[in-house]
Amino acid sequence: MTDTPEISPNEKRLITETGVAARVAQIVEPAIEGLGYRLVRVRVTGHNGCTVQIMAERPDGTMAVDDCEAVSRSISPLLDLDDPVGRAYHLEISSPGIDRPLVRAGDFVRWAGYEAKVELAVPLDGRKRFRGVIGPVDPAGATVRIALDDVKEGLPDAYDLPLRDLGEAHLVLTDELIRESLRRGSAPAQDDDEQDDEDQDGTEPVSTAH
Repeated sequence: MTDTPEISPNEKRLITETGVAARVAQIVEPAIEGLGYRLVRVRVTGHNGCTVQIMAERPDGTMAVDDCEAVSRSISPLLDLDDPVGRAYHLEISSPGIDRPLVRAGDFVRWAGYEAKVELAVPLDGRKRFRGVIGPVDPAGATVRIALDDVKEGLPDAYDLPLRDLGEAHLVLTDELIRESLRRGSAPAQDDDEQDDEDQDGTEPVSTAH
């Protein structure tokens, strides 16, 4: 048996779930990491009565259907045993998609130069929401620079956002991002017409009823 590789500080999740989603994350994250994947996000919604959505990925950002099925097989018995939801639900496993959530300092490093929307849990200079191009992350993984898109005269054109206060962040879907995602192999090739109508997840979600 091999030891599980240690996760560097820049690869630890900065965004933590609350409520039922937090209980689900606590149960499934060790198993997902034990398989060599990373938990990206857990959401519990009212879709189809109740749906537990789990995003996961390989360290390189890819996630095929076979990977989703492997994660589903591993965590389904754990969720059935602990029953954190407390009622019938559908379990969906998917990749983060093209306009992916950014939940680690390493995510900002890997997608530097691309546009993102960031919302802080704690206001910075009186504002919580920022949209702009991702800049450098400081070596300690404490802050990320965001160069703002539209700036009024006399106001800062960039902010160093404290990652400890990160509330929500995701990439903005642009043609440039789609091309780069395809190049990296983290999204499926699609016709332009299909991209407007389909979910931008990199893989079709694997869904099971519980």
